[in-house]
Amino acid sequence: MVVDDHPMWRDSVARDLAEAGFEVVAALGEGRQAIRLAGATTPDVVVLDLQLPDLSGVAVVSGLREAHPGTRVLMLSASGERQDVLDAVKAGASGYLVKSAGREEFIDAVRRTAGGDAVFTPGLAGLVLGEYRRLAAQPAVPDDSAERPRLTDRETEVLRLVAKGLSHRQIAQRLTLSPRTVQNHVQNTLQKLQLHNRVELVRYAIQQGLDEEPPSPPAAG
Repeated sequence: MVVDDHPMWRDSVARDLAEAGFEVVAALGEGRQAIRLAGATTPDVVVLDLQLPDLSGVAVVSGLREAHPGTRVLMLSASGERQDVLDAVKAGASGYLVKSAGREEFIDAVRRTAGGDAVFTPGLAGLVLGEYRRLAAQPAVPDDSAERPRLTDRETEVLRLVAKGLSHRQIAQRLTLSPRTVQNHVQNTLQKLQLHNRVELVRYAIQQGLDEEPPSPPAAG
């Protein structure tokens, strides 16, 4: 689904996606209409502009998560401002691409978003990770009543690499696994932790200190 209030840009994006082999279920100019249709059309990815005439892109992201939680949202905006990016990601966007991106970069970003990666214009990923590290450094209120879900060693290993910003493909190469197996581990971890997307998973991993290198085992005496 493509949501943008500029008809020429919207039609161009929809055409590029169709030519690349994607099925475009709808190309819309209003956020409320997109939220209503998402529950019926269940798109894998919504390509969403930040500025819409009826709702902000951030509000649309929140509405889409309620209408169809399985849908991933790739923001495609003219703005690369820090606060715009962070607001979109905190609302649940899976990635953020500025409109100056080339066609091939955009198509690749949609494919990666559909596969579960968090995709950002170069430079923005570091900004998001930095913000999550800042939030993770803040003291949290302990919750002794909630038992931390148990992850397998492999799930923890994958989660550690997710926290470092590696894509599914890079993790697969690092661990000598197939990208599909990595995606399955990520999905299982999301379900165990009751999180919605990879961005939330990264934040959780950073809060748990999984972005840091594990201690080396003691040398044999």
